[in-house]
Amino acid sequence: MEFSVAPMMDWTDRHCRYFHRLLAPNIFLYTEMVTTGALIFGDKSRHLDFNEKESPLALQLGGSSAEDLAKSARLGEDWGYDEVNLNCGCPSDRVQKGRFGACLMAEPDLVATCIKAMQDVVNIPVTVKCRIAIDEYEEEPFLYEFIKKVSDIGCKTFIVHARKAWLKGLSPKENRDIPPLNYNLIYKLKNDFPELSVHLNGGVNSIKAIDEAIDKVDGIMIGREAYQNPWFLAEIEKTYFETELPREEYIITEMSHYLKSMLESGEILRPRNVTRHMTGLFKGTPGGKAWRQALSTLPESPDMIEKAYEAYLAKNSAVHNSPSA
Repeated sequence: MEFSVAPMMDWTDRHCRYFHRLLAPNIFLYTEMVTTGALIFGDKSRHLDFNEKESPLALQLGGSSAEDLAKSARLGEDWGYDEVNLNCGCPSDRVQKGRFGACLMAEPDLVATCIKAMQDVVNIPVTVKCRIAIDEYEEEPFLYEFIKKVSDIGCKTFIVHARKAWLKGLSPKENRDIPPLNYNLIYKLKNDFPELSVHLNGGVNSIKAIDEAIDKVDGIMIGREAYQNPWFLAEIEKTYFETELPREEYIITEMSHYLKSMLESGEILRPRNVTRHMTGLFKGTPGGKAWRQALSTLPESPDMIEKAYEAYLAKNSAVHNSPSA
């Protein structure tokens, strides 16, 4: 069973991934989607650089040109990534205009051509992340046709978001909530294509939800819950890998060192480039609100993580020592 954190635009950048790795040493991580144009014509280092501690790590690509995807996949392998993933699931208008993301599911032959082009130039796995269907298409026949055509070319791993994507009429945010989840279709897909590695994505936010799916698929990808409640990753580690829960002080110390090193190297100019990913660290705990407020209101400085933690501890201690506690 493989666990992973979903690629999430504006969230799973290199600073977020470093933070998640401290909480989850065995969970596979993904970059944000990077377009082929950004890699071929833009600043490659800015898009591809990562800390070696983030590994194992996959590069998610957005594009529909087989030639450009092959060039980008090769760059990813040369940079040290462990997997290249093609985005066939994002429903945003901007992505559709670029002819990639979820709209590609309507062109399975093109996707197969792109996958083959990438496979021909790299030795690392080339995988696909998709939806169960788009728009008015009936879910099962649409998904099965897509999976069959793309797997016939040699793709063996599919990460499937268990919601249909509506490309017209719903925003990307609404597409993450409004279309109903259909886990049973993902389970049936695995049963009907046992030779494939099928990973479930979408709405998994508890150990109970994982337990209900764990024997029916090959992998589970965690999305927003990993970002909004990062300790959930540590819970997964403890439950399924018997990893000892990290101490709060360890996370704070390591992220403080990381922040200072990023500032000293000039790789970031603002501490909040790092700290914005940490606001959910103490979600649901006494002092969690004080932590969030401190990270959002403290003057930016190299030691703001320690200062925010002091605010958290003060509030946490006050709650526990109150007469009503």
